[in-house]
Amino acid sequence: MTELNNRIDAQRVILNHVNSVFWNEELYGLSRGAIDRWISVNGIDPKADLPCAICESADKLFFLANKSQEQVTDEYLLLSVEILELTQRIAKIVEVA
Repeated sequence: MTELNNRIDAQRVILNHVNSVFWNEELYGLSRGAIDRWISVNGIDPKADLPCAICESADKLFFLANKSQEQVTDEYLLLSVEILELTQRIAKIVEVA
């Protein structure tokens, strides 16, 4: 259950950082469809640092979600650290925006 909470908390933190900036439409989730819509509605360059960091975070969180039933591995722990680093990167990007 802790792993589930950590993933959900990580998603919530990422969304809160992104949505701390005024957008035409907030980012409502970390699915590819939600991210693509957010990029389109807000006229954001999909190759810009923020959407790339969000997509990378979403991909890693999705991987962790699929590994949650397995024994915690070094790869799982490494991805958790990478998600934390991406979350910090996202926070820095939106601070400047």
